[in-house]
Order: sequence, then structure tokens, then C-alpha cells
Amino acid sequence: MEQDIYDVIIIGGGPAGMYAAFYSGMREMKTKIIEAKQELGGFMRTYPEKLVWDVGGIGPVRCEEIIHSLIRQAATFDPSIVFGQEIVQMEKRDDGIFILTADSGEKHYTRTIILATGRGITSIQKLAVEGADRFELSNLHYTVTSINKFKDKRVLISGGGDSAVDWAVAMAPLAKEVYVVHRRDDFSAFESSVTEMKSLATVYVPYTVARLHGHEGRIGSVTLQHADSQETVQLEVDEVLVNHGFERNFGGAILEWGLEHEEFGISVSPVMHTSMPGIFGAGDIVTHAGKVRLIAGAFNDAVLAVNSAKLYIDPTGSKMAGVSSHNDRFADKNEEERQKYRASQGK
Repeated sequence: MEQDIYDVIIIGGGPAGMYAAFYSGMREMKTKIIEAKQELGGFMRTYPEKLVWDVGGIGPVRCEEIIHSLIRQAATFDPSIVFGQEIVQMEKRDDGIFILTADSGEKHYTRTIILATGRGITSIQKLAVEGADRFELSNLHYTVTSINKFKDKRVLISGGGDSAVDWAVAMAPLAKEVYVVHRRDDFSAFESSVTEMKSLATVYVPYTVARLHGHEGRIGSVTLQHADSQETVQLEVDEVLVNHGFERNFGGAILEWGLEHEEFGISVSPVMHTSMPGIFGAGDIVTHAGKVRLIAGAFNDAVLAVNSAKLYIDPTGSKMAGVSSHNDRFADKNEEERQKYRASQGK
């Protein structure tokens, strides 16, 4: 049976993977995305309601909207997309073709690979309080699917990272009261966000959630305990949100490939080369001296990884794609957009 060989297979369908698919289309590469879940979006799917402020040229926008925009953009040059398959094995033939085997047994063939698996296999770090699981179907939350659920409520948020701080700021205008409890004095979030949070919410540091008091299957109050003095405080609450981060296995089977890696990522060069020729990386899966762990950083990684993959296949090729305003791949698409604009203006 004839093998369908791709120029690049992108493993992972988060922001880095989706933008890599778009950019590889600009470079006229035959592209496939393989995503272990049944939808694109990656870790951003965890916080669909979260407002993102730090994407260049875009005002505050919900994660879900960014995901939908990236999906539309990734589809521009019609890449193949495979859902529900986790890559469990990789081998390289003598002719340089990589063979990727999924947990389903299906094999995929490609000249290059871009690893864009983000944070890898993650599991939520749950609240380590006896009986907490009893309230997970009522008012103990680990994610926010609708911020309006917290309207006019007394909300306690446990955590000290960006998510906890950002949610406190977002909920403060609509909640009746927002309490933030963190086990340390310092927060590991952007300084400006922490300052804003402290002006909007009641903050308890260094405290931990020691006990949940329930009535009819719902949390009615929470006991907090000071980390040093053991002093306790009891607060009446309507909703509890826990943002303690995620336990992360960033590599999964990928670590068995023999790639050089550090504690929090596959090691790459400044242009996204891994230690194995023909394999590149982008997004949260990789680490390097200048790594920027923002969505904007993932986009830049993706461009560099695609350009490196293109040059691996064709060392005489251009070092980067032509900008979209002068790229022949957009000629027909630009005309379609002009016609849509004229029609909208009644011209």
C-alpha cells in the first residue's frame, strides 16, 4: 500500500500547533496535525472564560474566542487533522522518513516532526482536604466554565498563581465578595495583577484551607489556618474555586525517544532544533535560554520551528515565508476578502 508521506507532522493542537499548521501552509508544506484529544485548543480549553490581555494587537479576549480564531486560521491551507490519537512510538527509516505510531495502531509518515504537545499530560491538583470530593458536583470548582455562576456570590479562591489572581480580578466586579487564600506571602503572578487583586479582594496569606463545612451537599463555610501560627479563621462562602495548578507529565512517550530534555521541557536551540535532526519543537513543551511562556511566545516558536523544518527538507530554500501581504499563497484569498468587503459596503 502506498504511504502518504507528509512534509511535517505537528504533534499537538494547542496555540503553537495550530499556528505552526498555518505557517507551514504559507511555506507550501504538506501538513498534518495529530491531537490526542477530540478537539483543538490544548490547555487553553481548561479556561474558556478566562480573559487574555497579553496577545499583541488584541484587546482583552476570552480564551474560547482565541481558540476559535486559531482554529479558523489553522484551516487556511487545509492541513490534515487527526483527533483522538496519542503518539506512542517513533522510528526513523534509513531514507530519513519518520514513522509515528499512535495508540490506535495507525502509522503516520513524515519528513519532519514538530513537537507542540504543550504541557503534556496534565491532571488537576485537587484540594487536599478530607471530604472535599463530596462537593465537586455542587460548589467546589477547579475550572470556570461560566463566570456568571459567581455573580452576587461570596467566592473563596485558593491559589497563588496567575489563574487564581486573574480570576479574583475578573470576579470582583460581579461577586458579592471575593476572598483569596494562599499558603505563601508572595504570589507567583504578574505584579500588576497582584496589585489590582489586593485592591479588589480580601487576601489571606499565608493561609491554607483546613476544613470545609457542608450543609445539604454544599459548602457553607471554610476554615482557614495560618501556616505559621496555626491561627484559624472561618468564612461563610457560596462558591469555592481551587487553582492549585496541575501535575504534569510533559513528555509522555516522547521522553523515550532519546531527546535531550530538562525538568520542564525538551531542550531546543534558538531556532527550535531538538537534539535529533528532523525533530523540532514549539510552545510549552520546549525550553531554551530565551523562552517566553506566553501565547505570543508560542507563535514565535512555531514560526522558527516551521522555518527550520522547511530548511531541513530543502537547505536551499528561503529562510522564512514571504510576508502575507506579498505572499503568492494569499493572492486568491486576498481577492475573496476584497470582494466580501466590497459587498459589505454595497459597492
